[in-house]
Amino acid sequence: MIYDLIIIGGGPAGAAAAVYASRKRLSTLFITSEWGGQSVVSEKIYNWIGTPSLSGNELADNFKKHVLANATGKMTSSTLEVKEGEKVTNVAEALLPQNSESKASAKSFSVKTELDEEFLTKTVLITSGSGRRKLEAKNADRLEHKGLTYCASCDGPLFADMDIVVIGGGNAGFESAAQLLAYCKSVTLLHRSDTFRADEITVEKVLKNPKMKAIKNVDILEVKGDKFVEGIVYKDKTSGEETTLKVSGIFVEIGQIPNTDFVKGVVSLDEIGRVKIDAWTQKTEVPGIWAAGDCTNVLYHQNNIAAGDAVRALEDIYLYIHTK
Repeated sequence: MIYDLIIIGGGPAGAAAAVYASRKRLSTLFITSEWGGQSVVSEKIYNWIGTPSLSGNELADNFKKHVLANATGKMTSSTLEVKEGEKVTNVAEALLPQNSESKASAKSFSVKTELDEEFLTKTVLITSGSGRRKLEAKNADRLEHKGLTYCASCDGPLFADMDIVVIGGGNAGFESAAQLLAYCKSVTLLHRSDTFRADEITVEKVLKNPKMKAIKNVDILEVKGDKFVEGIVYKDKTSGEETTLKVSGIFVEIGQIPNTDFVKGVVSLDEIGRVKIDAWTQKTEVPGIWAAGDCTNVLYHQNNIAAGDAVRALEDIYLYIHTK
Protein backbone atom coordinates (compact mmCIF):
# COMPACT_ATOMS: atom_id res chain seq x y z
CA MET A 1 0.00 0.00 0.00
CA ILE A 2 1.11 3.56 -0.73
CA TYR A 3 -0.15 6.14 1.75
CA ASP A 4 -0.93 9.74 0.94
CA LEU A 5 0.80 10.78 4.16
CA ILE A 6 2.86 9.38 7.03
CA ILE A 7 2.95 11.41 10.26
CA ILE A 8 5.89 10.76 12.60
CA GLY A 9 5.44 11.70 16.26
CA GLY A 10 2.66 11.70 18.87
CA GLY A 11 2.89 15.08 20.56
CA PRO A 12 0.53 18.03 20.01
CA ALA A 13 1.73 18.56 16.43
CA GLY A 14 1.37 14.92 15.43
CA ALA A 15 -2.01 14.52 17.10
CA ALA A 16 -3.41 17.68 15.49
CA ALA A 17 -2.10 16.60 12.10
CA ALA A 18 -3.63 13.13 12.43
CA VAL A 19 -7.08 14.48 13.25
CA TYR A 20 -7.00 16.93 10.34
CA ALA A 21 -5.65 14.31 7.93
CA SER A 22 -8.51 11.98 8.87
CA ARG A 23 -11.11 14.70 8.38
CA LYS A 24 -9.64 15.49 4.96
CA ARG A 25 -9.80 11.79 4.06
CA LEU A 26 -6.11 11.48 3.31
CA SER A 27 -4.86 7.91 3.41
CA THR A 28 -2.64 8.36 6.47
CA LEU A 29 -0.34 6.30 8.66
CA PHE A 30 0.41 7.79 12.08
CA ILE A 31 3.51 6.40 13.82
CA THR A 32 4.52 7.28 17.38
CA SER A 33 6.73 5.70 20.00
CA GLU A 34 4.82 7.52 22.77
CA TRP A 35 2.02 10.03 23.25
CA GLY A 36 2.13 13.58 24.56
CA GLY A 37 5.52 15.04 23.77
CA GLN A 38 7.57 16.85 26.41
CA SER A 39 4.56 17.88 28.48
CA VAL A 40 3.79 14.32 29.51
CA VAL A 41 6.01 14.80 32.57
CA SER A 42 4.35 18.04 33.73
CA GLU A 43 2.33 17.79 36.92
CA LYS A 44 0.00 20.58 35.84
CA ILE A 45 -0.48 22.45 32.55
CA TYR A 46 -2.35 25.75 32.65
CA ASN A 47 -1.86 27.06 29.11
CA TRP A 48 -3.44 24.39 26.88
CA ILE A 49 -6.19 26.46 25.26
CA GLY A 50 -9.70 25.38 26.20
CA THR A 51 -8.66 23.56 29.37
CA PRO A 52 -7.94 25.60 32.52
CA SER A 53 -5.81 22.87 34.08
CA LEU A 54 -4.75 19.29 33.42
CA SER A 55 -1.75 17.06 33.99
CA GLY A 56 0.74 16.06 31.32
CA ASN A 57 -0.53 12.49 31.45
CA GLU A 58 -4.11 13.70 30.94
CA LEU A 59 -3.03 15.78 27.94
CA ALA A 60 -1.24 12.80 26.41
CA ASP A 61 -4.26 10.59 27.03
CA ASN A 62 -6.51 13.18 25.38
CA PHE A 63 -4.25 13.24 22.32
CA LYS A 64 -4.46 9.47 22.09
CA LYS A 65 -8.24 9.37 22.51
CA HIS A 66 -8.79 12.09 19.91
CA VAL A 67 -6.54 10.42 17.33
CA LEU A 68 -7.93 6.93 17.89
CA ALA A 69 -11.49 8.26 17.67
CA ASN A 70 -10.66 9.21 14.09
CA ALA A 71 -8.75 6.05 13.24
CA THR A 72 -9.61 2.90 11.29
CA GLY A 73 -11.88 0.67 13.37
CA LYS A 74 -13.36 3.61 15.25
CA MET A 75 -14.96 5.25 12.23
CA THR A 76 -15.98 3.03 9.34
CA SER A 77 -15.11 5.74 6.83
CA SER A 78 -11.74 6.57 8.40
CA THR A 79 -8.59 6.64 6.31
CA LEU A 80 -6.27 6.93 9.32
CA GLU A 81 -4.16 4.03 10.63
CA VAL A 82 -2.22 4.22 13.90
CA LYS A 83 0.97 2.45 14.94
CA GLU A 84 1.88 3.24 18.53
CA GLY A 85 4.87 2.12 20.57
CA GLU A 86 7.02 2.06 17.45
CA LYS A 87 9.95 4.32 16.58
CA VAL A 88 10.89 5.50 13.10
CA THR A 89 14.55 4.90 12.31
CA ASN A 90 14.87 6.08 8.72
CA VAL A 91 13.20 8.18 6.05
CA ALA A 92 14.48 7.97 2.48
CA GLU A 93 13.40 8.89 -1.02
CA ALA A 94 11.93 6.05 -3.07
CA LEU A 95 10.20 5.49 -6.38
CA LEU A 96 6.57 4.53 -6.74
CA PRO A 97 5.67 1.88 -9.30
CA GLN A 98 5.30 3.10 -12.88
CA ASN A 99 2.14 4.96 -13.71
CA SER A 100 0.37 3.08 -16.49
CA GLU A 101 -0.61 6.32 -18.19
CA SER A 102 2.62 8.27 -17.96
CA LYS A 103 4.94 5.24 -17.96
CA ALA A 104 7.03 7.17 -15.46
CA SER A 105 7.95 6.51 -11.85
CA ALA A 106 6.84 9.13 -9.31
CA LYS A 107 9.01 10.15 -6.37
CA SER A 108 7.86 8.85 -3.04
CA PHE A 109 9.30 8.13 0.40
CA SER A 110 10.17 5.02 2.36
CA VAL A 111 9.68 5.12 6.13
CA LYS A 112 11.31 2.36 8.19
CA THR A 113 10.77 1.53 11.87
CA GLU A 114 12.83 -0.20 14.55
CA LEU A 115 10.73 -3.34 14.00
CA ASP A 116 12.08 -3.53 10.43
CA GLU A 117 8.75 -2.53 8.94
CA GLU A 118 8.79 -0.39 5.83
CA PHE A 119 6.02 1.83 4.49
CA LEU A 120 5.68 3.84 1.28
CA THR A 121 4.07 7.25 1.15
CA LYS A 122 3.61 10.21 -1.16
CA THR A 123 4.30 12.74 1.61
CA VAL A 124 5.83 12.88 5.10
CA LEU A 125 5.11 15.15 8.06
CA ILE A 126 7.83 15.15 10.73
CA THR A 127 6.42 15.98 14.18
CA SER A 128 9.02 14.15 16.28
CA GLY A 129 9.56 16.97 18.78
CA SER A 130 12.63 17.44 20.93
CA GLY A 131 13.91 16.73 24.41
CA ARG A 132 15.19 19.21 26.94
CA ARG A 133 18.91 19.18 27.62
CA LYS A 134 19.09 17.95 31.19
CA LEU A 135 20.89 19.63 34.05
CA GLU A 136 23.88 17.54 35.13
CA ALA A 137 24.23 18.13 38.84
CA LYS A 138 23.86 16.09 42.00
CA ASN A 139 20.17 15.34 42.81
CA ALA A 140 18.93 17.08 39.64
CA ASP A 141 17.31 13.90 38.31
CA ARG A 142 15.82 12.99 41.70
CA LEU A 143 14.18 16.40 42.17
CA GLU A 144 12.96 16.82 38.60
CA HIS A 145 9.27 17.87 38.69
CA LYS A 146 9.66 18.39 42.43
CA GLY A 147 10.69 22.01 42.13
CA LEU A 148 13.13 21.51 39.25
CA THR A 149 11.39 22.07 35.95
CA TYR A 150 12.08 22.76 32.30
CA CYS A 151 9.07 24.94 31.39
CA ALA A 152 8.43 28.40 32.81
CA SER A 153 5.25 28.81 30.76
CA CYS A 154 3.83 25.56 32.15
CA ASP A 155 4.93 25.75 35.77
CA GLY A 156 5.64 29.40 36.54
CA PRO A 157 2.35 30.13 38.36
CA LEU A 158 3.11 27.33 40.85
CA PHE A 159 6.00 29.40 42.24
CA ALA A 160 4.16 32.64 43.01
CA ASP A 161 5.86 34.74 45.72
CA MET A 162 8.84 32.36 45.92
CA ASP A 163 12.57 32.79 45.34
CA ILE A 164 13.62 30.86 42.25
CA VAL A 165 16.63 30.26 39.98
CA VAL A 166 16.85 30.16 36.18
CA ILE A 167 19.81 28.29 34.70
CA GLY A 168 20.95 29.41 31.25
CA GLY A 169 22.22 32.54 29.54
CA GLY A 170 20.53 32.45 26.15
CA ASN A 171 17.32 34.08 24.98
CA ALA A 172 15.27 31.19 26.37
CA GLY A 173 16.78 31.71 29.82
CA PHE A 174 16.11 35.45 29.88
CA GLU A 175 12.64 35.06 28.39
CA SER A 176 11.80 32.52 31.08
CA ALA A 177 13.16 34.87 33.74
CA ALA A 178 10.96 37.67 32.36
CA GLN A 179 7.89 35.45 32.63
CA LEU A 180 8.77 34.34 36.14
CA LEU A 181 9.29 37.89 37.39
CA ALA A 182 5.53 38.34 37.06
CA TYR A 183 4.95 35.64 39.69
CA CYS A 184 8.02 35.18 41.83
CA LYS A 185 9.47 37.04 44.77
CA SER A 186 12.94 37.02 43.18
CA VAL A 187 14.69 35.48 40.19
CA THR A 188 18.41 34.66 40.08
CA LEU A 189 19.85 33.64 36.73
CA LEU A 190 22.95 31.42 36.81
CA HIS A 191 25.08 31.08 33.67
CA ARG A 192 28.14 28.91 33.03
CA SER A 193 29.96 31.42 30.79
CA ASP A 194 31.26 34.91 31.42
CA THR A 195 29.15 36.30 28.58
CA PHE A 196 25.42 35.94 27.88
CA ARG A 197 24.24 34.47 24.58
CA ALA A 198 20.94 36.35 24.72
CA ASP A 199 20.33 39.55 22.76
CA GLU A 200 21.81 42.59 24.51
CA ILE A 201 18.49 44.42 24.49
CA THR A 202 16.74 41.46 26.14
CA VAL A 203 19.48 41.15 28.78
CA GLU A 204 19.38 44.86 29.59
CA LYS A 205 15.61 44.97 29.86
CA VAL A 206 15.29 41.90 32.10
CA LEU A 207 18.16 42.89 34.40
CA LYS A 208 16.53 46.28 35.05
CA ASN A 209 13.86 44.59 37.15
CA PRO A 210 14.73 45.08 40.86
CA LYS A 211 13.68 41.47 41.60
CA MET A 212 16.21 40.14 39.05
CA LYS A 213 19.85 39.15 39.56
CA ALA A 214 22.34 37.40 37.25
CA ILE A 215 25.52 35.54 38.16
CA LYS A 216 27.94 34.51 35.42
CA ASN A 217 30.81 32.06 35.09
CA VAL A 218 29.56 29.38 37.49
CA ASP A 219 29.26 25.61 37.59
CA ILE A 220 26.12 24.07 39.09
CA LEU A 221 27.18 21.41 41.57
CA GLU A 222 24.10 20.25 43.47
CA VAL A 223 20.39 20.67 43.92
CA LYS A 224 19.41 20.67 47.58
CA GLY A 225 16.22 19.22 48.95
CA ASP A 226 14.54 16.16 50.39
CA LYS A 227 11.06 15.83 48.88
CA PHE A 228 11.15 19.20 47.14
CA VAL A 229 13.78 21.70 45.98
CA GLU A 230 15.18 23.74 48.85
CA GLY A 231 18.31 25.22 47.33
CA ILE A 232 21.12 25.06 44.82
CA VAL A 233 24.91 24.91 45.14
CA TYR A 234 27.13 26.57 42.56
CA LYS A 235 30.86 27.24 42.22
CA ASP A 236 32.55 30.35 40.91
CA LYS A 237 34.86 29.17 38.12
CA THR A 238 37.44 31.86 38.83
CA SER A 239 37.71 31.81 42.61
CA GLY A 240 36.53 28.25 43.20
CA GLU A 241 34.23 29.51 45.95
CA GLU A 242 31.08 27.47 46.50
CA THR A 243 27.77 29.14 47.34
CA THR A 244 24.48 27.68 48.52
CA LEU A 245 21.43 29.65 47.48
CA LYS A 246 18.09 28.96 49.16
CA VAL A 247 15.37 28.73 46.52
CA SER A 248 12.05 26.94 46.09
CA GLY A 249 12.23 26.42 42.35
CA ILE A 250 14.77 25.85 39.60
CA PHE A 251 13.97 26.46 35.92
CA VAL A 252 16.46 24.95 33.48
CA GLU A 253 16.91 26.55 30.05
CA ILE A 254 20.13 25.11 28.65
CA GLY A 255 18.85 24.06 25.25
CA GLN A 256 16.89 21.37 23.47
CA ILE A 257 17.92 18.25 21.59
CA PRO A 258 15.71 17.76 18.50
CA ASN A 259 14.57 14.21 17.74
CA THR A 260 15.74 14.33 14.15
CA ASP A 261 18.50 11.70 13.82
CA PHE A 262 16.31 9.63 11.50
CA VAL A 263 16.19 12.40 8.87
CA LYS A 264 19.84 13.47 8.91
CA GLY A 265 21.03 13.64 5.33
CA VAL A 266 17.45 13.69 4.05
CA VAL A 267 16.28 17.20 4.94
CA SER A 268 18.29 20.28 5.85
CA LEU A 269 18.95 20.76 9.58
CA ASP A 270 20.24 23.83 11.39
CA GLU A 271 23.34 23.94 13.59
CA ILE A 272 21.58 22.24 16.52
CA GLY A 273 19.73 19.65 14.46
CA ARG A 274 16.32 21.26 13.99
CA VAL A 275 14.53 20.79 10.67
CA LYS A 276 14.65 23.90 8.51
CA ILE A 277 11.19 24.85 7.29
CA ASP A 278 9.37 27.57 5.40
CA ALA A 279 7.31 29.24 8.11
CA TRP A 280 4.51 30.05 5.64
CA THR A 281 3.84 26.42 4.74
CA GLN A 282 5.98 24.21 7.07
CA LYS A 283 7.67 22.79 3.95
CA THR A 284 11.23 21.52 4.17
CA GLU A 285 13.66 22.00 1.31
CA VAL A 286 12.69 18.52 0.05
CA PRO A 287 9.43 18.51 -1.95
CA GLY A 288 6.99 16.14 -0.29
CA ILE A 289 8.33 16.51 3.28
CA TRP A 290 6.94 18.93 5.87
CA ALA A 291 7.76 19.39 9.56
CA ALA A 292 6.00 21.00 12.52
CA GLY A 293 6.48 21.53 16.24
CA ASP A 294 9.57 21.46 18.44
CA CYS A 295 11.70 19.58 15.90
CA THR A 296 11.67 22.66 13.62
CA ASN A 297 13.71 25.86 13.58
CA VAL A 298 10.83 28.21 14.40
CA LEU A 299 11.41 30.94 16.97
CA TYR A 300 9.05 29.79 19.73
CA HIS A 301 8.10 26.33 20.96
CA GLN A 302 4.84 25.70 22.82
CA ASN A 303 2.13 23.02 22.66
CA ASN A 304 -0.39 25.40 21.11
CA ILE A 305 2.13 26.64 18.54
CA ALA A 306 3.06 23.07 17.59
CA ALA A 307 -0.58 22.11 17.04
CA GLY A 308 -1.21 25.21 14.92
CA ASP A 309 1.92 24.63 12.85
CA ALA A 310 0.78 21.07 12.14
CA VAL A 311 -2.63 22.26 10.96
CA ARG A 312 -0.90 24.72 8.62
CA ALA A 313 1.22 21.86 7.29
CA LEU A 314 -1.86 19.68 6.71
CA GLU A 315 -3.57 22.39 4.71
CA ASP A 316 -0.52 22.65 2.49
CA ILE A 317 -0.08 18.87 2.21
CA TYR A 318 -3.69 18.49 1.11
CA LEU A 319 -3.21 21.05 -1.66
CA TYR A 320 0.07 19.41 -2.69
CA ILE A 321 -1.55 16.00 -3.07
CA HIS A 322 -4.67 17.19 -4.86
CA THR A 323 -3.24 19.93 -7.08
CA LYS A 324 0.28 18.82 -8.04
